Amino acid sequence: MSVICKNCSRSNANAMKNFFIPQTGTAKIAVGLIWLFHFSGLMGILFIDRELFLETTPVNLFITIVLLFVNLPDVNYKVLFAAAVAFIVGMGVELLGVNYGLIFGQYVYGDNLGVKVGGVPLLIGANWVMLTFITGAVGAVFFKRAVFAAACGALLMVLLDLVIEPVAPKFDYWEFADDTAPLSNYIGWFLVAFPIQWLYQKQVKQKDQVFSFHLVLIQFLFFGIFSLLQLAS
Repeated sequence: MSVICKNCSRSNANAMKNFFIPQTGTAKIAVGLIWLFHFSGLMGILFIDRELFLETTPVNLFITIVLLFVNLPDVNYKVLFAAAVAFIVGMGVELLGVNYGLIFGQYVYGDNLGVKVGGVPLLIGANWVMLTFITGAVGAVFFKRAVFAAACGALLMVLLDLVIEPVAPKFDYWEFADDTAPLSNYIGWFLVAFPIQWLYQKQVKQKDQVFSFHLVLIQFLFFGIFSLLQLAS
């Protein structure tokens, strides 16, 4: 029994190692770039020129999304369909939120996320795609059944939003009418994210989990550091 347990532990450790360590040249470059971008952004915002580095957010986000799709094992029509649904649904609910105060509450977007349509930056729709794919890929590592992987991915999206919220107004990303995101924002995030995540799990069979693991970790670290500094100030 002890031998079996040791083998299981070794197998699990190797599996997690495979999910975290890039194996291909493309993956190594992509992972290195996103760490470089976010570390440079962290240092730039803290010590060099806050506004200048925040204004580069759209460029950083665009390049990150491109790298995500470059690292996907197979970009077929099902992957594109899942991405299109995430973009359309994401933009749709954001338009309802910004213009009518529905689902997430009453809020407005600032100027650091690029060109807007109906008050919503186009990159926010792309961000819904990125978050769906990276958190969904992480969820699929821990759960094989689509419904559980989708729930895990949706929960990760909510937690990430929770981490970003304290600094979003300071970064001129978005701001709620009452300065603080209401509970309905987080409930709304989960309820909208879950069906998109479920579709992703069903449609995207070959997921890139290495790049996704790193990007999820980076997002939590990057915004977590600024949120802690914000709470401590």
